[in-house]
Amino acid sequence: MKSKFLAFLGSAVLTAGVANAGGYQANLQGQKQIGMGHAGTGLALDQSSIFFNPGALAHLRQNGIQLGVSALNSKTRYREPSPGFAETESDNPIGTPFQVYASYGPSESPVRFGIGVYTPYGSSVNWGKSWQGRFGLNELTLQAVYIQPTVSYRITDKLGVGGGLVLAVGSVNLQRSIPLTAANGQEAGIELDGGAFGVGFNAGVYFEATEKLSFGLTYRSKVDMKVDEGDVTFTLPTSPLIASQFKADKFNATLPLPANITLGIGFKPVDGLTIAADVQRVEWSAYKALTFEFNDNVRGSQRVPGSTSYESVSPREYEDSYIFRLGAQYALSDIMTLRAGGYYDQSPVQDGYLTPETPDSDSRGVSVGLTLKLTESVDLDASFLYVNKKERTDDASKSGGVAGTFKSVAYIPGVGVNYKF
Repeated sequence: MKSKFLAFLGSAVLTAGVANAGGYQANLQGQKQIGMGHAGTGLALDQSSIFFNPGALAHLRQNGIQLGVSALNSKTRYREPSPGFAETESDNPIGTPFQVYASYGPSESPVRFGIGVYTPYGSSVNWGKSWQGRFGLNELTLQAVYIQPTVSYRITDKLGVGGGLVLAVGSVNLQRSIPLTAANGQEAGIELDGGAFGVGFNAGVYFEATEKLSFGLTYRSKVDMKVDEGDVTFTLPTSPLIASQFKADKFNATLPLPANITLGIGFKPVDGLTIAADVQRVEWSAYKALTFEFNDNVRGSQRVPGSTSYESVSPREYEDSYIFRLGAQYALSDIMTLRAGGYYDQSPVQDGYLTPETPDSDSRGVSVGLTLKLTESVDLDASFLYVNKKERTDDASKSGGVAGTFKSVAYIPGVGVNYKF
């Protein structure tokens, strides 16, 4: 139990996964692209190119501001191993990942400037305080926001390059039960609360080979999110002996948000129809383990030689994975464009490493969307994404998680407004 206590703490900081992406990555960065299976690296669709491919931004001939939000409704069902077979379903609040993009440049200039604010990582997981795995997790709330100033340059009418600095800010709140009776007669517990910060970049190349065929290649760097001086709060028995084993009130941790390499193709076989295909490699192998450092003793931790701090190391051993995306849009009329798409997302979590905050498995997503042209300057986008993760049984023997069977689904409507000037 002692080793599992610390293994869980190490795994849970900033790792709340959403049900629409492998590991703990969320893919909801543009309403048009969501409607096309989140494909769009090889296209110059709108200001969301700041995320999907900064090299395509300079090929947009209009300035614009784009706002969008999705309503993430995810559920995970857990079934404990035999002989009990009791089931529990998470009661997650609805998440609201958002995106804000703006770009500006003189109409004839090859340079365009932009800024994006979006949420590539973020979720809430609520298992409650009575489920079988409560000593693994009660509740976890995560938010990570990327702020990306961007510059894009149109080298020729066919070729563009671009890039932007990423400033990432985030927060995490974690609650779990401890198998002890607290002074109030309830089960003991722990709450972790802290902010995080990291720096990275996003770069891309866009090439329009012909009027019907275009290509894109992007690289989003790894961002090390660091939690410094987060707060640790225990609810414990009044026993001095127990209190001496849980003395920490601050923690530090670092979590790698992985690098992504994406190759995209855009194809226009006939007037009005656009087909997009992306292959995305997610370099999850950067997440080998998470070192969790306390400013004082926590039961089961190890004293750092030559230091007053204590630490635990939780193995994760994630593997690199791929996401395959395919989508299409069709201009039904001058005022309406329809979209549909799908993707297949490989899980980076190996057998034995499954945890209740990221009960990940290979997933399939299907989506639809549309755009309505309200005026010459204003468009309304809408999307709907359904995600179904494969049922997965794991003994959690290497992660210190909760053994059992997990099944996740998500229903994600979204809406966005584009203003062009």
